[in-house]
Amino acid sequence: MSATHSQPTRQAPSTDQAKAPNRVRAIMGACSGNLVEWYDFFIYAYTAIYFAASFFPKGDTTSQLLATAGVFAVGFFMRPLGGWIFGWIADTRGRKVSMIISVFMMCAGSLLIAIMPTYETIGVAAPVMLVIARLIQGLSVGAEYGTGATYISEIATPGRRCFYGSFQYFTIIAGQLLALMTVVILQQTLTSEELRDWGWRIPFFIGALSSIVVVYLRRAMHETASQKDMKRKDAGSLRGMFKHKRAVALVVAFTIGGSLYFYTFTTYMQKFLVISAGFSPETVSFIMTAALVGFMFCQPLFGLLADRVGIKAHMLMFSGLALLLVIPLLYALQTVSSPFTAFLLVFGGLAIASLYTPIAGIVKAELFPPAVRALGVGFPYAVGNAAFGGTAEYVALSLRAQGVEEYFFFYVAAVVTITFIAAMLMPNLSRYGYISGSGEVEERTGLKCYAKTQAARI
Repeated sequence: MSATHSQPTRQAPSTDQAKAPNRVRAIMGACSGNLVEWYDFFIYAYTAIYFAASFFPKGDTTSQLLATAGVFAVGFFMRPLGGWIFGWIADTRGRKVSMIISVFMMCAGSLLIAIMPTYETIGVAAPVMLVIARLIQGLSVGAEYGTGATYISEIATPGRRCFYGSFQYFTIIAGQLLALMTVVILQQTLTSEELRDWGWRIPFFIGALSSIVVVYLRRAMHETASQKDMKRKDAGSLRGMFKHKRAVALVVAFTIGGSLYFYTFTTYMQKFLVISAGFSPETVSFIMTAALVGFMFCQPLFGLLADRVGIKAHMLMFSGLALLLVIPLLYALQTVSSPFTAFLLVFGGLAIASLYTPIAGIVKAELFPPAVRALGVGFPYAVGNAAFGGTAEYVALSLRAQGVEEYFFFYVAAVVTITFIAAMLMPNLSRYGYISGSGEVEERTGLKCYAKTQAARI
């Protein structure tokens, strides 16, 4: 029996769900958790310079920072496991349950770091506990994306899904900026010695306390998964997910290009502007903060645009423009001398990313039926994100060390080409998606279907 007939073909929200008066509050609950989780995840990176010496043996600062960076990476690569475990929970126990547990886990990780004894006090147990805390947080972040994207796509008003979905990346960026602002405020109010002694713990306490507010908001959220779907034989299982092979392939293809491009113009760009363009770290911080603020406010605007022109058109515009312009943009940034010009170039790159980020979760949710939707969105995304987004900086710096930095520009373009091909092969989700259409994703994805569509247009 085909996957299409073994699963319901599309989401069938109840009348109560479709008319839920608490829809806005529910989306706020989903997005506020996203903000707090990303604040907690990135505050580690921003405060590492202050607490590195507290958790690792005495030695040179570089080795201590490398150790903390390694622990940060451990958290990053726990995301696929989090996407798998919490995708199963969301598909078999409910989206609401999964999101509440994920916030509790992030709270636990932050609180553990905040109260953790130092290496001087408990020896090697200190770095071990730090790794455990980051493992917990990595699982939590891996859980948040897939379940959050699934929930927003199911609770959002038809015709406004991309607009509501845009707030997922809006809050991801806001969480990063909030973490950065928290550190800046502490730097202005405490001395360097106070920050190294105890001040670095404050942001982690803030993150843990903020999670309590998110739990309160999420307790009032409307559950979107039906009992019928949660009790299906293949609900939340990898076996059930892989019945939708083409959908899984599309998620991976969209993720590797979207994530690599996103991390190139966000996290790696901060180092690229220093080591390649020659700007001071302070100038780069100003450029990137301004660009990220602009990028954040682009999310709802481009989400509204996507609701008008369609998800497929948006994916084609993103991947097509990224393919054509990423190499010229990176070459220009490599030699730019004006901070204002650098800002315009970075913001231009992020504006292209804004064609992808508001619909990133919605496009993936449309590809799967309810019984495996959270797993189908979260797990392939986490794998692709870890493999290409998480390694973006490593690949770029490795190529630079070999004297062929420009190869990275072509590497990004090559990966985005895969995303462009996938966007061409993807069916029109407003007609064939599982939420908005007939649920014929598997039948309508592929070269033959693309050729038929083009022939019909002619």
